[in-house]
Amino acid sequence: MTEVTYPHVGYTRTGRLPSGYRHLRHRTRIGTGEETLARAGEAILTFRMHRAIGARISADAGRAAPGVLLTVGLGPLRAPCEVVWTVEEGDRIGFAYGTRPGHPATGEEAFVVERDEHDRVWFTVTAFSRPAGRLMRLGGPFAVLFQHAFARACGLALRRLGTVGR
Repeated sequence: MTEVTYPHVGYTRTGRLPSGYRHLRHRTRIGTGEETLARAGEAILTFRMHRAIGARISADAGRAAPGVLLTVGLGPLRAPCEVVWTVEEGDRIGFAYGTRPGHPATGEEAFVVERDEHDRVWFTVTAFSRPAGRLMRLGGPFAVLFQHAFARACGLALRRLGTVGR
């Protein structure tokens, strides 16, 4: 890790989110089958999902891997992040990034697709965050609404990015 702005690195992977942060858990079904899982997983790991919702991604690699530095831009906001973990095992694919100095929040956000025992493919966003500065504190409830809307938009983008077997 380089310079993430929080001590709880990797907590989104375990699902045990730290206290003192706002928690987000968003889950949506995006289809069925191995092909849907593979396509959605690839869209997540190559940042295509983020770009499909209009986010500007600047990364020092074309694929998520621990240590990859990226900046996520939405509108006038710029959010420096670092990939803190990835998973590509069996029926689970995704990654999480953590905040770096200059990000309006402090915390971690994970984007994962999983195929369950009924062949259904689910997209999950798990996050914990709190404001890093005055602007985000002033945003209060709007920041929370934005984070939820961002998670929903990511799920819709995965459906549009060629997933099959709905």
